[in-house]
Parts: sequence; structure tokens; C-alpha cells
Amino acid sequence: MAPTWVLLLLCLILLSPTPSHSLDIDPQDKTSLLSFKSWLQDPNQSLSNWVASNSNCTIWTGITCDNITGKVVSINLTSTNLSGQINPSLCHLLSLKNLVLSHNNLTCPIPVCFGQLLSLRTIDLSQNMFHGGIPESFMKLRHLTELVLNGNKGLGGSIPSWMGNFSARLERLDLGFSSFSGGIPESLLYLKSVKYLDLESNLLGGNLVDFHQSLVFLNLASNRFSGTLPCFAASAKSLNVLNLSNNSIVGGLPACIASFQALTHLNLSGNHLKYRLSPKLVFSEKLLVLDLSNNDLSGPIPSKIAETTDKLGLVLLDLSHNQFSGEIPWEITELKSLQALFLSHNLLSGEIPARIGNLTYLQVIDLSHNSLSGTIPLNIVGCFQLLALILNNNNLSGVIQPEFDALDSLKILDISNNRFSGVIPLTLAGCKSLEIVDFSFNDLSGSLNDAMTKWANLRYLSLAQNKFSGTLPSWLFTFEAIEMLDFSHNKFSGFIPDINFKGSLLFNTKEVMINEPLVAASNVQLRVSVIVSDSNQSSFTYDLSSMVGIDLSSNFLHGEIPRGLFGLTGLEYLNLSSNFLNGQLPGLQKMQGLRALDLSHNSLSGHIPGNISSLQALSLLNLSYNCFSGYVLQKQEYGRFPGAFAGNPELCLEFSGGKCDDRRVPSVQGSSFGDDGMDGPMSVGIFFISAFISFDFGVIVLFCSARARNYILQTKG
Repeated sequence: MAPTWVLLLLCLILLSPTPSHSLDIDPQDKTSLLSFKSWLQDPNQSLSNWVASNSNCTIWTGITCDNITGKVVSINLTSTNLSGQINPSLCHLLSLKNLVLSHNNLTCPIPVCFGQLLSLRTIDLSQNMFHGGIPESFMKLRHLTELVLNGNKGLGGSIPSWMGNFSARLERLDLGFSSFSGGIPESLLYLKSVKYLDLESNLLGGNLVDFHQSLVFLNLASNRFSGTLPCFAASAKSLNVLNLSNNSIVGGLPACIASFQALTHLNLSGNHLKYRLSPKLVFSEKLLVLDLSNNDLSGPIPSKIAETTDKLGLVLLDLSHNQFSGEIPWEITELKSLQALFLSHNLLSGEIPARIGNLTYLQVIDLSHNSLSGTIPLNIVGCFQLLALILNNNNLSGVIQPEFDALDSLKILDISNNRFSGVIPLTLAGCKSLEIVDFSFNDLSGSLNDAMTKWANLRYLSLAQNKFSGTLPSWLFTFEAIEMLDFSHNKFSGFIPDINFKGSLLFNTKEVMINEPLVAASNVQLRVSVIVSDSNQSSFTYDLSSMVGIDLSSNFLHGEIPRGLFGLTGLEYLNLSSNFLNGQLPGLQKMQGLRALDLSHNSLSGHIPGNISSLQALSLLNLSYNCFSGYVLQKQEYGRFPGAFAGNPELCLEFSGGKCDDRRVPSVQGSSFGDDGMDGPMSVGIFFISAFISFDFGVIVLFCSARARNYILQTKG
């Protein structure tokens, strides 16, 4: 054993503080950095430790110095919220190898003097506001391996012809999301060193040509390339990602594309590809994402489109917006790794594969806008991770199975425009994550059950154009996140429940946007875990075209409209037309967000509130075919709503002479929302405003009689 004093000495050594490493920055380089800082705005004080009195390089934010000389060799100031211009003094740092200024707000041309920094290996100026072109002085940078300029919309002009010749070491060139135009210089097609080429979202065009080097990543998406698809033979063994989406590529999909041995991501969406997919087009199990959407591809979906193993295989398959026909091949259910399946907007027929539940990783299924028949397979509950089930616009039938409550992660359930029947099962209370529910345009019936109250995150609920009946429950307006309730064209009766002001935050607080289009778009965004290249997630956006609103039109509702309904400052759309509502219309001054109001074809009476025309956001108004009386003054500016008061025989409109027109309001069909090109009930995808039932003058007079109205309420339907 060691002597006691040796052990004590070792303890003292271990417990004593280690002196911090100090490296003095070269004085000339320090002066250059301070001059560079003087031209910058630094609201986050990221460069607060860049001071003349501090020579310790290790303390200067984003600066790395040479261990021997103290010369600055690296600057990394990414995401520091810097703005302003680059002082030329930065070009005095002649030992600089890495320059990273990405994700800031720098606004100037790229300094020409950067060409003096002959030691540079990396230049990353991405996500700024640089403008102009790429300086010719960059031709001197013979050691450059990475040039990243993406996300500078002000950068443009042609890609320099020397781009493929100046550095034999260039591996990564990223000019994406800029404004470069013209074609790809020929020299770049032969640059052997380049592995990563990203030119997405520019103005580049011309015929798509082949590359003659072993690329790993090629992204030419969202440009103007045309011609047919080459085979990229030189990259057959190396290419991981090929993205040519949103161009004008024509012709068929050559079978040689499937021969890529390392391909993980293939995106050819948004082109003009057509013809059938060859049965020989079978991708390797390494392919994770295949997106051929928004083309003109036709014929059957191949029974085998990719190899699969227990651990490898497609995770995202998007063949939507094409002209594929025939049945969905059952072999799709063998793609065990599949997480997102998009086959919408095709000509598919037959039934949903019975073994769809075998795809236990599925998060999104979109089979909408086809001609599928049969019912939803009960086996689908095996997809227990499902976030979105979108089956609208098919010929599906049957009932909503109680067992579907097993899909307790579901956020979007859209089965609209089918032929489903029966009731909403009480067990659906188990689907507590639901945000979007669209059951419209089916044959569903029964009354509203309390299962819906468990959908605490509900944003959109449409039961329009069904056969639901019974009274509206007291909890109807209690959903905190709700944006749209559409129960139009059903058989609901009784009174409208009063608004619970502890309910929808949007109904009460949405900011008023007067100049927004009448049909505003909102969306639900889901994240799908897809391992692709540099990213491990792929987003899926489900768009809704609707306003914040309530539609209870074309039912059997009666009684007075609850006053609470007219106190919702965030409500944009309210349609209670074609019911048997009576009573007077209260003031609407609180509804500053209201853009469309339809109370036509009811039995409302009393005077027209004088403050409706003061609602600046209001662009559509229909109060026709009621029992309103009194005067509508010209100064109330109701002239911007022509026909809004038709069919109110006791209502007088003031004309230019300052007198009430003796003819009173004509009993012709009033102006409806449909006159503005928005005919028909609302559904997900497109928001439609209800059409109106025509009544002749005698019927209107009859409705204004209380005894007659009560009789009709008892016998209608």
C-alpha cells in the first residue's frame, strides 16, 4: 500500500481548481473583429464580450483561434439576431477557415473582399437578406468545401459559369430559396467533388440534364425545369435524396429510377408525369419516402411498389392527385413500416383492404375523393397510432363502429360525403384527442349524445346534411377551442341553448380582420415521424376553408334567439336561416368580427336594429322573409346589402325623398349568400353558405300570425 502522505497529496491534487485555459487573440485580428462589430446591430447583446480590454479568445462569442498563433480561424455567429452590414475589416482575417453567419438579418451584397480569404473552407451566409450576385472573387477560394447561401431571396442572376471549376474540393453547394435564374452551368454537371447540391425554389429552367458525378443529395425542386427524367446513372450507387418536385417534367417514370441502391427519399410530385407505372418499378427496402403526387399517372397501383423487411421499408407513400384506377392492392398492407398513406383524388374503386390494421405504425390515412365502396374495416383499429382518418367523398356505407374508440390518438376524422347511416356511438367519447370531425352529407340519424363533450380539443364539428333530430343540448357551445359548428340541414327542434361565455375562446376573442377574404383558411398541422436525410420529421397539413362561425340553418328550431349569441365578438359567420325562430333582433354592436349574417326565412319581428350597418366587417346580410316592421332609414347605409329585407311586408324602406316607400318591401326572393357565388352548405375543404327556401307572399303573412305559426310548428315534417 502507498504511504498515507502520498494518498493525501493525490487528494489535494484532485481537489485543487484547474486553471482555466487562456489563449490571447491576435491583436490585429481583434481590431478587425471590433470594426466588424461596429457596423452591426446586436439587440440580444450576443457580442457583449467582444471588447478591447478582453484578449482571451476563448471568451469571445463564436470565435475560435489558432492554439499557437492566436489568429482567428473560425467565426460562428448563427442565430444571434444580428442585423446591419458587413464591415470590410472582416476580410483582414487571413487565417479564417470557417465563416458562419447564418440565420440573421444581415442586409448587404456579399462582400467582394471575401475572395481575399484564401484559407476559407466553409462559407455559410444562409437565411439572411443578402442581395446581388455571387462575387467573381470567389473563384480564388481554391480550398472551399462548403458554400451555403440558401434563404437569401435578394440573391440572384445566373449561377456563374465558373462555379464547377473554381474549387476541386467543393462538396456542398446550397443556393436554395433564392432568385437565381437561367440554367445549371455545364461545369457543375462534371464537378467530381460535389456530393450535396441544393438549388430548390429558384427561377432556374431549361431541359433537365444528367449529372456525371456520384451525388448523395440532389434537390432541384420548385424551379422551371422541363424535359424527361434522366436515369442519373453516375449516382446510382450513392444517391440518398432526389427531389425534383414542382417542375414541368414530362413523360413516364423510367424503371431505372428503381435501381438506386442507396435512395431513401424520392419526390417527383407536382410535375406532368403520366402513363402507367411499370411492374418492374420496385424500389429497394432502403426507400423511406416516395412522393409521386400531383402528376397525371394512370393505370392500376402496382401490387408491389417497394421491397420491405421487418426493420426497413417505406414510411411515407403519396400517390394522391393522379388518375390511378382499380382497387387498392392488398399488398400495401405488407408495408409494415408505413406511417403515412396518401391515395386521395384518384379514380380508385373497390373496398378498403381488410387487413389495413396490419399497418400498426400508420399515423395518417387519406383515401378521400375516390369511388371506394363497402365499409370501414373493423380491422382498422389495429392502426392504434392513427392521427388522421380522411375518407370523405367516396361511396362508403355502413355504420360508425363502436370499436373505433380504440383510435384514441385520432385528431382528424372526416367521413363526409359518403352514405354512412346509424347513430354516433357513445363509445366515441374515448377519442378524446379529436380536433376535426366532419360527418356531413351522410344518412346519420339520432340525437346528439354526451360523448361529444369528451372531445375537449374540438375545433371543427360538422353534422350538416344528415337526419339528426331531437333538441340541441345545453353543452353545445362549451367547447373551448371550437371554430366552427355546422348542424345545418337536419331535423333538430326545440330552442337554441344560450351561449356559455366560458366556452369558445375564438368565438369571444378572435381579432377582427376586415379585409380578409370571406372564406378564410385555417389548418391543422400534424407531425409524422419520418426519418429522411437531415430531418427526422415530415409535416402533414390538413387545410380547412372556413370562418369562425355557427350554422344551424334549415332545421325545426323555434323560440327566440338567445341574446348571448349576439355578444360573441369573435364570431365571423352566423346562419340561423330557414327555421321557425321568433322574437326581436337585439343590438349587434358587440359583434365587430361578424362578416356574414343570415336570419332569413324565420318569423322574427320588431324593428331592424339601427347599428347593423356599423359593423365594418359585415359583407353579407340576409334578413329576408321574416315579420320585421317599422322603418329602415337611408342614413343607416343598408344599400350595401341589396335584397336583404325582401319579403317583410310591414317593413318600410326610406328612399331619396326622405319618405317611406308606399309599396313597402317587395315580397320577391331576397338576396342570398348564394348570389355571391357561395351556394350550398358548408363542408370541410370548401366553405359554402346555405341556400334559401322560396316562400310566396301568402306564406310570409301566414308565418307572421302566431296561431298559424304554432300550428305549422306542430305539423311541419
